[in-house]
Amino acid sequence: MQKQYIWHPNTQMKEWSNFRIIKSGNGMWLIDSNGNKLLDGVASMWCNVWGHSKKELINTIIKQSKDLQHSSLFNLTHEPAEKLAKKLAQISPHMYKVFYSDNGSTSIEVALKIALQYWQNVGKSKNKFISLENGYHGDTFGSMSVGYMDEFFSKFKTNLFSVIQIPVPIKSKLPTKYTFDEYQKHCLNMLESKLANDKKIAAMIMESGAQIAGGVNIYPDKFQQKISKLCRKYEVLLIVDEVATGFGRLGSLVEYQSQKSKPDIVCYGKMLTGGYMTLAATLTTKKIYDSFNEKFYNMKHFFHGHTFTGNPIATSVAYKNLELYGKYNLIKKIENKSKLLKKRYDEITSLDMVKDVRTKGLVMGIELQIDRTKKSLNKIIFEEAANNNIYLRTLGNVVMLVPPLAISKNELTFLIDKTIKTIQNVSKNLKHNHNKF
Repeated sequence: MQKQYIWHPNTQMKEWSNFRIIKSGNGMWLIDSNGNKLLDGVASMWCNVWGHSKKELINTIIKQSKDLQHSSLFNLTHEPAEKLAKKLAQISPHMYKVFYSDNGSTSIEVALKIALQYWQNVGKSKNKFISLENGYHGDTFGSMSVGYMDEFFSKFKTNLFSVIQIPVPIKSKLPTKYTFDEYQKHCLNMLESKLANDKKIAAMIMESGAQIAGGVNIYPDKFQQKISKLCRKYEVLLIVDEVATGFGRLGSLVEYQSQKSKPDIVCYGKMLTGGYMTLAATLTTKKIYDSFNEKFYNMKHFFHGHTFTGNPIATSVAYKNLELYGKYNLIKKIENKSKLLKKRYDEITSLDMVKDVRTKGLVMGIELQIDRTKKSLNKIIFEEAANNNIYLRTLGNVVMLVPPLAISKNELTFLIDKTIKTIQNVSKNLKHNHNKF
């Protein structure tokens, strides 16, 4: 067997003797080197919108690559980055300026640095962050700190900076002495107490609408709106992370608008380019930006930058991607297709091994009740799903359904059917032939 040189992400390499080689993509399907087709049930890590062969996006990449492949935004600019920034500001209520970066984690790092420097710029000593337990914001050190999850990041805990975390209401993890409404009030009261009594808190950061990597935990109605109001009441900046939840995944183009919240900073990524290029953006209000906009000798400008910030190919394809949302009325279609997931809710919940099911828009988290096995659950689910011609991944013990947003109803039905079959087969194998794993 030929030696493999790639170290794969979030993977115990000792478990894998080889990996499927994906040669091409056609619509919602990935095609491997043996001609096998896998329906992309995770949108290639939650970023694909239109499938893998959208001509409008491919043609945009080709055209832009002929004109300008890359030009720095250090002391220069170019039309694709300018057009996209204007578009993002227009669709994002209360936002004024756009800072580009390369991926979701870096967009969070940008947001954290902006928040800290903002308070320095206005002459206030505020340098702490507060976040929600079970939230995820990326894999870099700042994003790990504000989105600390023990299962993911315990190896690095001693190197992370301290962050105040408050609990989040999750029905499947509800303390026994509370009703769900009572626990929601408890969480909000705890947040208000922290904000009222610690004047050093610079910003609150939260995923917008739901915690995705934490297992698709959907916020209660008005939860995010109430947090937004508390932040404004106590002069704490609100950073909303829409890297995974924005651009339609939860059914809204801009999720914080749907949540009726009013952030100071918002982070976009993943589906920004339709999944065709790597790009992220951090947007701020005019108030935030103005604190940086001073004479040079005051040294209040933002000390941050990336080599490929605002890459012309990435920004041009992102602009075309957002045009296609309107052209194909995508958000409305997502609303209609999300009903298919809700329709199958009871059927999936009744399966052996299934502990809980959570869904909104075009994302579903299927939480499994499972004992430890000799293989990781991720590998078990992946292999069985691939046998059923679908590509699935798990996060912990949660099977994630995160298909491309433009998936057809027939393909979505296929994905649900095969996911059910996958869970049934895994359950049967674990129950009757545990030594197999």
